[in-house]
Amino acid sequence: MLAILEYKAGNQTSVRRALEHLGIPCTVTADPDVLLGAQGIIFPGVGAAGQAMNHLREAGLDRVLRQAIDAGQPLLGICLGCQILLESSEENDVRTLGVVPGRCLRFAGDLRQEDGSPAPVPHMGWNSLTLHRPGRLLAHLAPDAEFYFVHGYYVEPAPELVMATTRYGREFCSVYGRDGLWAVQFHLEKSGRPGLQILRNFFDYCREVRHAQ
Repeated sequence: MLAILEYKAGNQTSVRRALEHLGIPCTVTADPDVLLGAQGIIFPGVGAAGQAMNHLREAGLDRVLRQAIDAGQPLLGICLGCQILLESSEENDVRTLGVVPGRCLRFAGDLRQEDGSPAPVPHMGWNSLTLHRPGRLLAHLAPDAEFYFVHGYYVEPAPELVMATTRYGREFCSVYGRDGLWAVQFHLEKSGRPGLQILRNFFDYCREVRHAQ
């Protein structure tokens, strides 16, 4: 079973529906025992970094996430979850979880498309990936696969963790991580078949890890 972290940050229900569509057992929870006992944790979210960090700290869920990662439990961050796994965010000028080296930065207000036209912020809509280190999470994706983005900030993790980038006015990291700890900037639950494939890849990895223990 996968645990979807509940911390008052938005899109847990849509992630649950996507997993149920795949036949993957899951639950939305803030219970530390359930989170730490799951095969893997999905850490989604929409909204502001400062508010999200306040909720995590007040509920003690920041400590639970660190404990899970330290124990080698697989975790997948989505959108806001992708951003606040890093050390800091320009949004609300907040110290974030710090389990991954890097920071979250604001898109420049004068962002331009390649043809010189304005690139509105937030970046909203479908876009593709340039793969640098595909790995297990990004297996079985079509070369032209596109994903749904909604974000006004972008992540800048340690360079060795960058798995894929996307271009919108500038090139930015859209997937980062290592085996068992991954994060994506786009919304998997809104990205159709490619998004579902990544969720399936994550669950398959979680099952393999559990069976090997």
